[in-house]
Amino acid sequence: MSLRLAFPELLPNAAAAPSAAWQARLDAIIATMRELSLQTDPQQMVRLYSERMQGLLPVDRRISLSRRDLPNPQFRVTRFSGWQEEINPWREAHRLPTFSGGLLSQLIYGDRPQVLHDAEIDPDDPAAEFLHGMRSILAIPLFDQGVSLNMVVVGRKEPNAFTWEELPERVWMANLFGRATQTLVLAEQRDAAYKEVDRELQVVADIQRSLLPAELPKIPTLDLAAHYQTSRRAGGDYYDFFPLSRGRWGILIADVSGHGTPSAVVMAVTHCIAHMHCSDNHSPRELLNFLNHHLATRYTSGSGHFVTAFYGIYDPATRKLVFASAGHNPPRLRHCGRWEVDALDQANYLPMGFVADLEYREAEITLAVGDRLVLYTDGITEAANAHHELFGVARLDMVVADCRDDASSALKKLLNAVTSFTGGLPPNDDRTLIIADVVE
Repeated sequence: MSLRLAFPELLPNAAAAPSAAWQARLDAIIATMRELSLQTDPQQMVRLYSERMQGLLPVDRRISLSRRDLPNPQFRVTRFSGWQEEINPWREAHRLPTFSGGLLSQLIYGDRPQVLHDAEIDPDDPAAEFLHGMRSILAIPLFDQGVSLNMVVVGRKEPNAFTWEELPERVWMANLFGRATQTLVLAEQRDAAYKEVDRELQVVADIQRSLLPAELPKIPTLDLAAHYQTSRRAGGDYYDFFPLSRGRWGILIADVSGHGTPSAVVMAVTHCIAHMHCSDNHSPRELLNFLNHHLATRYTSGSGHFVTAFYGIYDPATRKLVFASAGHNPPRLRHCGRWEVDALDQANYLPMGFVADLEYREAEITLAVGDRLVLYTDGITEAANAHHELFGVARLDMVVADCRDDASSALKKLLNAVTSFTGGLPPNDDRTLIIADVVE
């Protein structure tokens, strides 16, 4: 069964068929609207509209005016059909001539449409060079913020060429076109601003990445692999390695609350403070005490930002790890041969940046050959799928528990598992992962 809709009042009949002129005019208007809808450059759109309007509503002279950001009675001419060179008023405003007073000033500051049927232009009027020889003048205000900030003035050589009856339609058409053009201008400005912001964010991201280790250190008895991924251009995750005396190494992973540039700035500050303080004379808890004091007193207090961190000092000779934690996700410790994963949560305390005078505590553990240490930020375990389920610690443990993988293979397998679980959705948080396998 087919359904056919008919609208008799819209279907021409023999008595009311449109004339050929009417049809030609409609076709020209439709063609104009189609072509205008394809434009993305406001300058090209204005050029096209002027050409089309000249065919539909021919005039001998066309002037565009603006009073934007100018005091009364000043105005500037933004377009003129008599100019040989086209000027882009949005990009070359410095090239536009500015005038004060005269007929054009009266028209644009009048805030109303005007028709002059038999004009005589004073040779001393600033408008003389633009309206010379024009007996009929039609002024169409283009409203913005409720006033005529812009205006189109057209002229014909013969008197009485324009009628008041056609004025409403012309005002309507011109203002609708003006709003469409302004929308394109704003879109162009928005895109330019986005590109500039994106360029600056890329610089921030490059600087941030330069603060991370250029390559993983060669630490005896440890096989290392690391991954760093921001959810935006720049992020708040941070990891680092510090060479200490007697062959020991400091291992730091941190996560600034939030995302994007603000978090990246706090991350850079954390990096600077850590490198200023990390030395052989400071234990893990002393480093966190120092970091927290400076963050809370100078940088994060009142900003809403805080920093979680885990810092451990590893001695390859004894395989001892001394560590402290400031509210960070407890690293996972897999014991090869037992298929058992423990959490290093013995020294957990508050995140850094809230209270200046905290005293962090320490714990220590002796690792064995075959153990695997997994340090991570919550972007790994809190990665969500389309059903808003989190990847979680249990899945992490299941992947890293396989003793057959080396550190690099385990890291790739875990990242692939996260990607598979989320269905390839872009990360909603920064993801940092360090895997350290204890080897002979």
